[in-house]
Amino acid sequence: MLTGSCLCGDITFKVFGTPRDPAACHCSMCRKTSGHIWAAAIVDEGEIEITGPVRWYRSSDVAERGFCPRCGASLFWREIGTGHMDFALGAVDGPTGLRLARHIFTEDKGDYYDICSHEHPQEGE
Repeated sequence: MLTGSCLCGDITFKVFGTPRDPAACHCSMCRKTSGHIWAAAIVDEGEIEITGPVRWYRSSDVAERGFCPRCGASLFWREIGTGHMDFALGAVDGPTGLRLARHIFTEDKGDYYDICSHEHPQEGE
């Protein structure tokens, strides 16, 4: 089981399932909400328990993002109607035991950095 929280501690979460598909997203929305890139893994919504005042923002026609209204930490992403949720790997307390499997939306990455990885596919280039 993984546990995590926002910066101020108002929101905590527990992941009971096995996280899948750890990825780094370089899309413009993830860059704007996180300040750089979004690293997350996927679980079924029934495999994560969230406590605290998550505020959901509908960032597109198909997805919404969950964040802390007090400290602003970006914690969750979910595609509406799929039953799956991404949780921020950077918000996990302690080691995750996971490794990034891929980089996504690399065509949208910022011009101020390069992705130097021979291990992971870079989708969108």
